[in-house]
Amino acid sequence: MSDIVPMDAAVQAARRAAAGGEVPVGAAIVRNGALIAVAANAPRRLRDPTAHAEILAIRDACRVLDSERLTGCDLYVTLEPCAMCAAAISFARIRRLYFGAFDPKGGAVEHGPCFFRQPTCMHAPEVYGGINERECAALLTAFFRDARERAG
Repeated sequence: MSDIVPMDAAVQAARRAAAGGEVPVGAAIVRNGALIAVAANAPRRLRDPTAHAEILAIRDACRVLDSERLTGCDLYVTLEPCAMCAAAISFARIRRLYFGAFDPKGGAVEHGPCFFRQPTCMHAPEVYGGINERECAALLTAFFRDARERAG
């Protein structure tokens, strides 16, 4: 399976998030070649600070698999996960994490606390960053530029 197909689903979810006024982040979870969950950022819509795309996708995938563990699943997300999402990825036992844009300010995988490299991290997925990076970063740049112009 190509990395582009699930990342395309995540990008489309990110576009839906942006259309709804949310920070454009999307996530998709794949198991055995099948897309089992796709989610868009929704903290504002759901009035829930934990409603990041990764968390919502993990919740949906757990329901689909009827399990609290997502062993054998791969997560594709348009932005480097934050510390909260990195912890959820670890707790869910995600096999591989693929992300698009790097996040030097809020990311916790390659930046900040580098969550998966901490001795207290019980499970670290394989990590692949920069998947479809330009498109993912462009979504975020346009969203925040437009927000500044509206506020301006």
